[in-house]
Amino acid sequence: MAKLEIENFEEFKKLEGKQLPDGDWMTVNQEMINDFAKATGDFQWIHVDAEKAKKHSPFKKPVAHGFMSVSLISKMLEGSIHVKSAQMGVNYGLNKVRFPSPVLVDSRLRLVGSISNIENYGDTGLKVTWNCTIEIEGSEKPACVAEFLSLMFE
Repeated sequence: MAKLEIENFEEFKKLEGKQLPDGDWMTVNQEMINDFAKATGDFQWIHVDAEKAKKHSPFKKPVAHGFMSVSLISKMLEGSIHVKSAQMGVNYGLNKVRFPSPVLVDSRLRLVGSISNIENYGDTGLKVTWNCTIEIEGSEKPACVAEFLSLMFE
């Protein structure tokens, strides 16, 4: 399904309760995992040491950080929907976050989501509750399931 292009907030509000187009697949490579480790200071070997993972991990490969998966939601949403009149958007929070399946290095992920709630926020904003599932190509279980909250302003 193609990316949704929405003109303004009035049109966007009509999407409450609706499914978003499935996102494009993106590959999580070792460089991304290493960069996330550098940004967070989480250098646990399961993420960054391919040789040790091959020998000692039940997955036999490095695994992305769970918080890396959830941090991709904002970017993945950009691939599914664009509200032209929005001047700014910010992350507001998360609810009910789970990591049902590990993301092995070189896995392909995509976002499947819907908009569960849209409410006015201040004079020019909206608070949006997104139901987000990050699928792993070829896996029955997703990488991440989260209720993601954002603010958008016209």
